[in-house]
Amino acid sequence: MKVGNVDIVPILDGTARLPIGNTVTHRRDARWDCAHQPLDEHGRIHMDIGAFLVRLGDRTILVDAGAGDDFVHEGFVTGWLPANLRRAGVALDDVTDVVFTHLHPDHVGWATVRGEVTFPRATFRVHEADWAYFMAAPTADPVLQETLAPIEGRLEMFDEETELVPGLLARPAPGHTPGSTVFVVSDAGERALLLGDVVHTVGELTDPEWEGMFDVDRAAANAIRERIAAELAASGDPFAPAHFPELSFGRLITADGLRRFSWA
Repeated sequence: MKVGNVDIVPILDGTARLPIGNTVTHRRDARWDCAHQPLDEHGRIHMDIGAFLVRLGDRTILVDAGAGDDFVHEGFVTGWLPANLRRAGVALDDVTDVVFTHLHPDHVGWATVRGEVTFPRATFRVHEADWAYFMAAPTADPVLQETLAPIEGRLEMFDEETELVPGLLARPAPGHTPGSTVFVVSDAGERALLLGDVVHTVGELTDPEWEGMFDVDRAAANAIRERIAAELAASGDPFAPAHFPELSFGRLITADGLRRFSWA
């Protein structure tokens, strides 16, 4: 995806096939009928995992860090991110910044490998509410604590909308997790939004009665998703959630009072 003079490059770490009932639910129990993301013969939806590579000036930025090479969950195959970074012409020590949309394990897995920081020159950034929730509060996750503890000395946190580097805006969007964040990449009057897990599927954008199954605060997540969907339909800006197939970008428009999706 080109935004002004800036390229946003999806970097796949892996793929997943998940039962639709484990991914989203409908308030009136409608059946999944989304031509943009059809189910396979086993009723599973195709979702991918990875990161987005953004080069801004002298900064080489990763938005999220995939699931890692030891992420073991049924339906997932991961571990490709370093090789795919190399294919994009980026070595691990070229990365200057890693920014997290949130701290679920499939977004932070390559932050470290067996206790060593994977990106030795990088500064890491995350909303402080997610760090508190997953690392310090009674809700802390021991696996995440072990994964992320080595980056703490090079971690910077934010708690409000802020431009982290010129052309990269962090916009808090709590609900999926307490510190979920949307990143807005802008250049030359254009912009694109990296949504993280604010939305997982096309259906959640075109029919607000579809809801995600993994949200910490479902009511807040629904409200944020609806607000962002309305903004995207009005602006026509391209956007990419974290788990669309191939980490692809899409656009929304409003036609005949309904939101319509197309791949960008």
